[in-house]
Amino acid sequence: MDIKRVAIDAVNETIVMTVVHMDYKGQVAKRINEKMPLATVKGFRKGQVPKDLVEKQYGKAIKQEEVKKVVDLALERFVQSERLNLLGTPLAKVNENFDWDAEELTFEYEIGLVPNFEIDLEAKNNIVKYIVTADDKLIDGQVERIQKQFGKAIPQEVVVADSDLTGTFSNEENGINNTTTIAVATFNKAAGDKFIGKKVGDVVTVSTKGLFEDDHQLMDYLKVGHDNVHGLDIEVNFTIEAINGAELAELNQELFDKLFGEGKVASLEDLKSKIKEDAEAQFAQQADQKLLLDVQDFLIESTKFDLPAEFLKKWLQTVGEKKLSAEEAEIEYARSEKGLRFQLIEGKALAQSNIQINFEDLKAFTTNAIKQQMAQFGQLNPSDEEVQTIVARVLSNQEEVKRLSEQVVAEKLLEIFKEKANPTTKEVTYEEFIAASYGE
Repeated sequence: MDIKRVAIDAVNETIVMTVVHMDYKGQVAKRINEKMPLATVKGFRKGQVPKDLVEKQYGKAIKQEEVKKVVDLALERFVQSERLNLLGTPLAKVNENFDWDAEELTFEYEIGLVPNFEIDLEAKNNIVKYIVTADDKLIDGQVERIQKQFGKAIPQEVVVADSDLTGTFSNEENGINNTTTIAVATFNKAAGDKFIGKKVGDVVTVSTKGLFEDDHQLMDYLKVGHDNVHGLDIEVNFTIEAINGAELAELNQELFDKLFGEGKVASLEDLKSKIKEDAEAQFAQQADQKLLLDVQDFLIESTKFDLPAEFLKKWLQTVGEKKLSAEEAEIEYARSEKGLRFQLIEGKALAQSNIQINFEDLKAFTTNAIKQQMAQFGQLNPSDEEVQTIVARVLSNQEEVKRLSEQVVAEKLLEIFKEKANPTTKEVTYEEFIAASYGE
């Protein structure tokens, strides 16, 4: 057998295989002999059919099966021996006029190669690493929410300025139908005034334009997607289902212990300090996620390389349970190209920084995640045995292993990017961070 690579360009090649009789005749003869006792041809008793008739009836199909086995094995070994770094899998070129009786059988396979490129993690950039602080407004608002949450709800006949409303926002044409609880004070003054004096069962119509101080609150209360938030100017109905005032809970030791555990918080100052600490820890995670996404976008934009696009579009038509049309494959490729580019960049970044992910990394990450989750449910001091039992169960699930491995990679990449990309540090409030993340 002769097998060779024919380069088309830097990321596209063809593998050409020439198969001769010697490559498969022995196995074909063996299969024919095995078929002899089982062959049935009209006019002959089973097992008594002449060999030439067996070959005539079954020989072509057997030959094609054995040639395919030879070709598949040779292709696999060739890819391994050449250390080809493929995107997708080899695609056989279709030859409508293929001659199975030829002395030499030639097969061609298209392949797409991972491009060669370098990334500059230290390239000049405008990336910002946000330090998000919890300001007094946010902290005071959280204190009030705690007092309302643990206070006593007092049903009201009519809406007043400090009422909490439970009801449903709706707009059939725009697919809005969301039940929520909202304070009248959350609306802008003009919209809030429309609710004053209303009763359960009343329907109030408001405009989404300027409905809240921050348009992003439309995402929370109306479940509007982010892409539709900015400039949204439609009318929505709010059907009032419940009206409540609140007798605020007293900020005392009993409430503090209930919230944080015995003796952890002893005063309003301690409470505010704890709220600030917890909020900023959460903000730090959000800021890290934004940093990672910003660096991803920067690297995708600044790292130029070609992909075997046409090959991948053809390959996408052949994979998956449902075969795609050319048009569907075009759409799928456009949707996934950015992710593929960053997957390649991600691998290069890890390699350039000599970072490898091993089982101990995965186990340590999972252990920490389990402890954090248990703490959220009040289990602050679980035993190592208890934690490791849960870790072992989680890591026995391959889907969980894949998901957690991706998180470990993201964490390691984040550390690399923080060090190498040297982003500008900027301290902001949470409101400013949201504006920077989603636009004004």
